[in-house]
Amino acid sequence: MLGHKNIFGLRIFNLPAIILFLFLNIPFIRSYFLYYGLRWIYIFLFSFCLSFILTPVIRRIAIRLGILDIPDKRKIHGSSTPLLGGLVIMISLSASLTANMVLEREMVVLLLGGLVLGFVGLLDDWKGLSARLKLFIQVAVVLILIYNGIILDLLPPRTTWGYICNLILTVIWIVGITNAMNFFDGMDGLATGLSAVIAVFIGIASFQTSQHVMGWIAIAVLGSCLGFFPFNFKLRSPAAIFLGDAGSTFLGFVLAALAIQGYWSDNSRIVSFAMPTLIFWILIFDMVYITMERVITGKVKTVGEWIRYVGTDHLHHRLAHVLGGQKRSVLFIYFLSSCLGISAIVLRYARTIDAILLIIQALIIVVLLTILERRGHGLSEIEK
Repeated sequence: MLGHKNIFGLRIFNLPAIILFLFLNIPFIRSYFLYYGLRWIYIFLFSFCLSFILTPVIRRIAIRLGILDIPDKRKIHGSSTPLLGGLVIMISLSASLTANMVLEREMVVLLLGGLVLGFVGLLDDWKGLSARLKLFIQVAVVLILIYNGIILDLLPPRTTWGYICNLILTVIWIVGITNAMNFFDGMDGLATGLSAVIAVFIGIASFQTSQHVMGWIAIAVLGSCLGFFPFNFKLRSPAAIFLGDAGSTFLGFVLAALAIQGYWSDNSRIVSFAMPTLIFWILIFDMVYITMERVITGKVKTVGEWIRYVGTDHLHHRLAHVLGGQKRSVLFIYFLSSCLGISAIVLRYARTIDAILLIIQALIIVVLLTILERRGHGLSEIEK
């Protein structure tokens, strides 16, 4: 029932992963990577191997403790599945960065904030917490980030109105992306793979702008996600373990905060705004779309109802109806996010008019997705 066969084929890779991980911990080997400017490869291999090794272990712990995602009418998986995948991501990412001592003060605050939300998610996966409490903690952690200098600067920060607006936008951005990623953890491999795609493009943009610490964190996210991914997404069988709220909120928070901490352009505010917007576009679109639809249709009438509402009306659910399967929906979103990410990287060297055109392109994609979603909504209503 818990899919032991789902991880049997991966066991042959355990020993090579363990050997490589031990090899990476030899001081001489680590020094070799650092000396030749290959720290990013070292961080990737370290986080990937540790994530791959830990996942079966954490899976067994989740089963023993009974921390399982039990199917019900609101969920689309058919069997009880271990949670705690988020613990794998949190440990492997933190360990890979700590082993390399690459964190600056702001990045330490960012990572600690992510760990706080990750552990809140663990409690939610295990015992269950109220949505209001989780939202309160998220906002509190974001305010701590702002106090430590991690804040948007879209508007003049030296003016009172500009600072207040930047503060509000920072809270909306980080809390919004964090919860959007949590909502996207509704199909096998979706949140994990999407986080990996976003991390790739944040990493590329970081190295383009010589923000190496930001890039190393993005690489650590990528390695941790890819090490976990084979257990979380399988073409012919269900996932062996889920991220849980811990993993999805941790990843969403870290990626959203990274986007704010870094700078995206030296001389264009439009590019600085458009690049992260394109990279996170799938999450932004889904959050805005479902919020508008739920309000318009009367499904939610208050903020409290919006927080508590759980439904199968997200982008991935509707695409699954249109495309004829969950796996196809997940792969479609991977490729679409990659397409938008490539546009963001091109935007780095674009003129202002090019940036505007790429934003228009993203809006056209919104129209196309809306058409597909309405078709998917119609199909789901017919099935009901």
